[in-house]
Amino acid sequence: MPEGDTIFRAARTLNRALAGHEVARFESVLPALTRVHEDTPLTGRQIERVTSVGKNVLMRFSGGLTLRTHMRMNGSWHIYRPGEAWRRSRRDMRIVIATAAFEAVGFNIPVAEFLDDKGMARHPDLRRIGPDILGETFDEAEAVRRIRARAEAPVADVLLNQRVLAGIGNVYKSEVLFACRVNPFTPVHTLGDEQIGCLVTTAHRFLKANIGDVLPSMTTYTGYRRTTRRDDPSQRLWVYGRARLPCRRCGTPIRIRKQGIDARLTYWCPSCQPE
Repeated sequence: MPEGDTIFRAARTLNRALAGHEVARFESVLPALTRVHEDTPLTGRQIERVTSVGKNVLMRFSGGLTLRTHMRMNGSWHIYRPGEAWRRSRRDMRIVIATAAFEAVGFNIPVAEFLDDKGMARHPDLRRIGPDILGETFDEAEAVRRIRARAEAPVADVLLNQRVLAGIGNVYKSEVLFACRVNPFTPVHTLGDEQIGCLVTTAHRFLKANIGDVLPSMTTYTGYRRTTRRDDPSQRLWVYGRARLPCRRCGTPIRIRKQGIDARLTYWCPSCQPE
């Protein structure tokens, strides 16, 4: 699943390409979207802005209509010039929103819906989402409170809960816990205030560091991230994806274990993050 920094950059690229322009063509293979388009056509509306909230991309159109998409594990948004060859197969296309200058193509997007203003305000996923790490404002105190409220849960599972903190995925989960020297399987109630504060501030720092203004291409779903401050691509992360390799701090082999109801992989150093 793409993490908050990837979704943020995707929304920013879409906004730069599409905002302020009129929809010239709309196409979708998703019945729920085509039904809305038939009743209230999207063509002719202006794209006002594209933003991200946690792992949701929100494309706002004139007339009070918003397209909410969620990438889940395999979805992605791409931007192309008119007539440019797509990098993915046509059968993977789910949504096309084209202006005179660009076309945005959503591939393998599993969650997509049009919402009016009332629907946005009442939407359960949007209404209950936790503090957005990459939002214009980030309430660290509220994030700490929500973590504390999951007292019996393992801290790694809590960090992935989007109703606690919005934006953290499996990569940052392992990296943040390592940076703060917290064992992933520790119940929240055993952690001190300093440890929980470290998790929140470190997550904020890591994600903010990976939304720099330089975009590698017009393809929006590109996952560039690092937490070690090292430029070498093979050394950008502390523990994630490094099972059985030596810890960059102490040399102890990194461990890996499936964790939580979704059996997500957790990486940690047993010496730097003792039980």
